[in-house]
Amino acid sequence: MIRRIGGFYRVTALVSCMVLAGCATTQPGARPAGEAMTFDQLAQTDFNRTVTMAMRDNLDSLGRLLEKLYRRNPAEWRKAGFVDIQRAIAQGRAHIQTKQVPAELEGLQDIEVISVAMDPDYTGDRVAAYILGLSDMLISAHGGKTRFYVSDSIDAQKVFNAARNLEIAAWMLASRRDAQGHPLLLSNEIGDGATNLSFEREFGRMISRLDLVAELLDENLRRIGINYLQGLLFFNFLPVR
Repeated sequence: MIRRIGGFYRVTALVSCMVLAGCATTQPGARPAGEAMTFDQLAQTDFNRTVTMAMRDNLDSLGRLLEKLYRRNPAEWRKAGFVDIQRAIAQGRAHIQTKQVPAELEGLQDIEVISVAMDPDYTGDRVAAYILGLSDMLISAHGGKTRFYVSDSIDAQKVFNAARNLEIAAWMLASRRDAQGHPLLLSNEIGDGATNLSFEREFGRMISRLDLVAELLDENLRRIGINYLQGLLFFNFLPVR
């Protein structure tokens, strides 16, 4: 069973599905995004496909957050020496898929990179460090993989922990400030002139997907045990002719 951690409570699969459905209804005409048939899908179960597509969508969400943060904080991509935002976004999206952190942070991993990114004393590209730290954390929680097959094993607790880490990272993004009281990174905005909660919604989507996968992983292991016991209970002999 997935345990309760700190003050956070497990989100059930039903609630997660409702949240995901609610997100979908905010985009009129939007359709579920599938994936073209590939040879490697022959080595995937339905559950493997579910986890693979959830990972794909979460990495896509990080790509959208990267772009949103760069557009709201142009000084960050300029720190890395890019001549325009499009090149910064393209490189950032490529590095999301490979867990590649900024060169000056090599040797640090996932939550360590996130912590440095939200440290007021950090002088590097804060957006890249923050997003790539999140990417490293998500992929590491899934055993270092982004596609999943019959032979793969994923720890439900680690996926659940990743969802809680996203909650903490979202809080850090919204609350961390420099010595002058300015946000380290501009993100959500609520004011008389404008309201922008797109960052919060994107985090909500990722957290919901992770909680759903963790719940399904937990249930999948439970069903294996139940099916075995049912087989013993009802004496399901194997056919011999």
